[in-house]
Amino acid sequence: MFYNFDEEINRKGTNCAKYDGLKRYFGYEDLNPLWVADMDFKTPSFINDEIIKSAQNSAYGYSIDSDELYDAIISWQERRHNWQIKKDDIYMINGVVPAYSACIEAFSNEGDEVIVQTPVYPPLFKCVNANNRKVITNELKEDNGYYTMDLEDLESKITKKTKILCLCSPHNPVGRVWDKEELEKLAEICIKNNIMIISDEIHSDITFKKFIPLSSISEKIAQITITLNSAGKTFNIAGLNCAYAISKNKNILDSFKKIAQKREIQSINFFGYIATKAAYEKGDDFVDELKKYIYENILFTQDYLKNNCPNINFMLPEATYLIWLNFKQTSLSHGNIKEVLLEKSKVALNDGVSFGSNGKYYFRLNCALSKHSLRVALGDISKYFK
Repeated sequence: MFYNFDEEINRKGTNCAKYDGLKRYFGYEDLNPLWVADMDFKTPSFINDEIIKSAQNSAYGYSIDSDELYDAIISWQERRHNWQIKKDDIYMINGVVPAYSACIEAFSNEGDEVIVQTPVYPPLFKCVNANNRKVITNELKEDNGYYTMDLEDLESKITKKTKILCLCSPHNPVGRVWDKEELEKLAEICIKNNIMIISDEIHSDITFKKFIPLSSISEKIAQITITLNSAGKTFNIAGLNCAYAISKNKNILDSFKKIAQKREIQSINFFGYIATKAAYEKGDDFVDELKKYIYENILFTQDYLKNNCPNINFMLPEATYLIWLNFKQTSLSHGNIKEVLLEKSKVALNDGVSFGSNGKYYFRLNCALSKHSLRVALGDISKYFK
């Protein structure tokens, strides 16, 4: 089937955070928004059709999950990632970020330490701090734009109060798909030090090399891991608030369930169930075409900047539609770069500093939009960063 990713859709005036939130977050309304990590592509018709069909009753009361939903999740993980899970390993929740926060409460106490590997998705910091835990930063090592884990630094920072490591896999914003060897070494350290791993795998379907779910590597690793995932990023249904946690360790999953129920994050949007089931039952061709289009956009961005603005560069991501732009060669201060982007280029990108202190001179660009719109945005950027 052919999906038209070149089609332009108008999201303004729809309470869309990416477009209608510009003034609130950036202080300007007339920006080209390439920031929030959702896509400017239409949600595929096989999802929309199921939503419309379900809406025909014109009654939107409380809903419950179904065996068919679990079967769809189980089948998807096996087909796409060769990961065998069971219904009893899964617990439905209304979002990955609320689940992160619940995990931190479930598996640590106030004052305990939680490791995050920066630069990383900003809500992680908020989740740790809001639960009165201490953030321990394990900065990724960067070599000509390519990031790897600094496991020596990680081991040096572990104390008796270190209870959790937050793994972003694939990594947002640097786009790494961690190799099996990297994951095994990380897990060995955590096993040795009795540290729980929360593995955020929400970008696992949009990858350009083989993705390995952490918990699928071995039973030993599975016993210290809880995985958080959703169809939201892959199928552009994040606003429907449907996600799930997976753990092969019953005690871990039961502890998580207890806090999830306490926080009432197990109640799922009616249409979230419908959309997730349809996505995982019918979405293979869509994802294959989507990944091809996104990677073409990534390559286009690389060539465009090389030819028109060589002082901005990035390493090709191995996953996601997010590009970690490096502005160091512009010789401008971080504040000046941000000012030029907003006031002259009129482009809204995510500020790299929000991802951690090693995000200075970086900005995150979302390339999940039409090639025409991407070309316009890159032109507006390069015009002022010659």
